[in-house]
Amino acid sequence: MPTLICAMIWGMMALPAMAHGDDARASEPAWTFDPWIIVPLGALAVLYGVGTARLGRRVRRPRGMRTRICLYSAGILALACALLSPLHWLGEHLFAFHMIEHEIVMAVSAPLIVLARPIGVLLWGLPGRARLVAAMMMRAPLMRGLWDWGTGATSSTILHGVAIWIWHVPMLFDLAVTNPAMHRLQHLSFFATAIFFWWALVWRSDYGSAAWHLFLTMIHTSVLGALMALAPRVLYIAQTQTAMAWGLTPLEDQQLAGMIMWVPAGTIYAGAALTMLALWIRGSSERKTQNV
Repeated sequence: MPTLICAMIWGMMALPAMAHGDDARASEPAWTFDPWIIVPLGALAVLYGVGTARLGRRVRRPRGMRTRICLYSAGILALACALLSPLHWLGEHLFAFHMIEHEIVMAVSAPLIVLARPIGVLLWGLPGRARLVAAMMMRAPLMRGLWDWGTGATSSTILHGVAIWIWHVPMLFDLAVTNPAMHRLQHLSFFATAIFFWWALVWRSDYGSAAWHLFLTMIHTSVLGALMALAPRVLYIAQTQTAMAWGLTPLEDQQLAGMIMWVPAGTIYAGAALTMLALWIRGSSERKTQNV
């Protein structure tokens, strides 16, 4: 997984210049055929499929493997929908759709992939020698330490929150809109920190701690969304410059984007927090029953 993330970083930063709004002349939504997105997504899908087939030939399919395959497939499809489908094209023209794209990446695709726990399967999808090298790299003290730190509940919550807030600074957001390398770095940082965040809460935290960190994330993202929705003037000039062509003023486009972060996205985090809280309460009740 670290190797794949590094490859994605290199790919996004090496992409030839193509401004975020270069296809503004297009008159209707279209699919995005960007090889630097298609290739990594295709590689992740192929590696998982090959890894699943190899494991199936060697051992009896583990319990719940079918569910994990469905979760991973749904996560990759959601990521492809956000980055390749006409939704991405619409996000280049309206801030509201760009916000939907970001929320799918962070709050839909990332948790689905994390729930699938795909690292082992992806390793089995690599050729033999590459698999051994990747496994050795992942077991190296430096990589292990970075992973343990990045997937700690507190550190991942802060890391993910910092990425969200920094990239929504108007100057940086508009820079990402107009600069292709920055735009890809923005999407990658959202996805990577979301993977760390959800991994920490699903696999490395108790239910009570996970509920608390989800609640904190819901609060700060809702505050950010409210600031955008209630701002008296346009903050994101480059992102909202084509809103008039879609029947919205730039301020209305910004307000709608803020509302999407404030309410629907906040609802996802709130629902996950309530689920973790319910599991924590049930676990506490079961422990009390056992001690009676």
